[in-house]
Amino acid sequence: MTSSPKPTSSPQTTTREPGGGGNAIALLVIASCQLMVVLDITIVNIALPDIQRSLDFSTTSLSWVVNAYTLTFGGLLLLGGRAGDILGRRRVFIFGVLLFVLASLLGGLAQNEAQLLGARALQGVGGAIASPTALSLISTTFPEGPDRNRAFGVFAAVSAGGGAIGLLAGGVLVEWLNWRWVLFVNVPIGLLIALATPRYIKESERHPGRFDVTGALTSTVGMVLLVYGFIRAAQEGWRDALTLASFAAAVVVLAVFVLVERRSRQPITPLHMFADRNRAGTYGIMLCLAAAIFGMFFFLTLFVQNVLDFSPLAAGLAFLPVSAVIAIGAGLASRFLPTFGPKPFMVVGAILAAAGLAWLTLTDVHSTYAGSVLGPMLVFSLGMGMEFVSLTLMALSNVQTEETGAASGLLNATQQVGGSLGLSILVTMFGTASTNEAEKQIPLFLEQATPAERLQFQRTGQLPPPWGDEVLTAGVSAAFIMAAIFTALAALVAVVVIQVRPSDLERLQGGSGAGPV
Repeated sequence: MTSSPKPTSSPQTTTREPGGGGNAIALLVIASCQLMVVLDITIVNIALPDIQRSLDFSTTSLSWVVNAYTLTFGGLLLLGGRAGDILGRRRVFIFGVLLFVLASLLGGLAQNEAQLLGARALQGVGGAIASPTALSLISTTFPEGPDRNRAFGVFAAVSAGGGAIGLLAGGVLVEWLNWRWVLFVNVPIGLLIALATPRYIKESERHPGRFDVTGALTSTVGMVLLVYGFIRAAQEGWRDALTLASFAAAVVVLAVFVLVERRSRQPITPLHMFADRNRAGTYGIMLCLAAAIFGMFFFLTLFVQNVLDFSPLAAGLAFLPVSAVIAIGAGLASRFLPTFGPKPFMVVGAILAAAGLAWLTLTDVHSTYAGSVLGPMLVFSLGMGMEFVSLTLMALSNVQTEETGAASGLLNATQQVGGSLGLSILVTMFGTASTNEAEKQIPLFLEQATPAERLQFQRTGQLPPPWGDEVLTAGVSAAFIMAAIFTALAALVAVVVIQVRPSDLERLQGGSGAGPV
């Protein structure tokens, strides 16, 4: 241990203590932040039906409660990671957590659709600042080898399994209190994280540089336009003028983003990171899998509450096995990665996820939780647990210390942008299939409906059960078909692109090739 009187001048020597109690508590603080950020996506999912009724969202526009968060989150993650590298990761981490707390408080107090979506977008900004900094703090706290493998295993399990925990927590809060508490709950948690961070996490060394604000803004605006185009297509059709204009504007803005990054001396997206085929393949796989996992939680939540008639609490409990199985998958991957490398887990994990989603396409109005939902959920979850550990290790392996923030931000960005873009595509599939089914069910409903039921339908446009259940189920099944295609594509990328080299295995084992620093 060094006895330097300047504690921030050599952060690596004060934080890299394998097995130390301080490191264990630091990991707990970091993982708690990631859990709060990830949990917030699905803890809101379980409250979507209540939010829809309370603030008068349509089913397709309801996805913006998720997308408003994930778009700003994904679009600004690169800027957040870069901020940690330049300003110091601990102080940026604390700022991001406190901003997330403020936005959660505002969201819980929202009185209309615009206020809620604004607060969710601000939450995304806070998450974008805190999350990549948290991941890069693991890279600089734990040396490459078994200690970092375990730390990444915990982080990955939280990232993937936190969604199911959020559904349970959301179910409890909605059942016993109301939907606003799925946002209020972040306030005490975030404040505790902010208070514990200075005590247990060392400040990182600053690296000179500047912020690529133009790159961050163009990437965020471009993705917002692209996702809006897909959601608009689900509502108004593919020939709608605003739909086409949104797609055209997205292409232009994203092209500007690429030009900005190519010419920038310090780009927010270091393009040289894509020169490594394994890292580029990892980002591609993450895009596909994020789309699948966002869609799985979003549509299954609607299915079990609206078709199976589960209460919010029962729906949360229904998803609890997902976290346990994800943890099992992550544990298996963390243990055997040094021996076999990440590729087998990437391939097998994606195949399992695709199989689970393909199984879910068989659900209909006569399905039961035990017979049609639980089994495919567990298969999907085992695969995702394997995937997240493998992807995290591959994306951050052999990255220079001054670029860990950018690398972790890029990984998180592909996850969140992939989830947002994928969910918008799945919502489009859902909207098209459910519209087609509604054309079949409306005449059947009108033949049997009472005058009161017809009046209610004219006022809301929503078919009651069992006709409405048929419409929802048809849309959900179509969405799962596309989600299965995403995961199959991830498996194909893993087979064709990923190549594990002897030096990669050596770093995973903590050998002499353990990193550049």
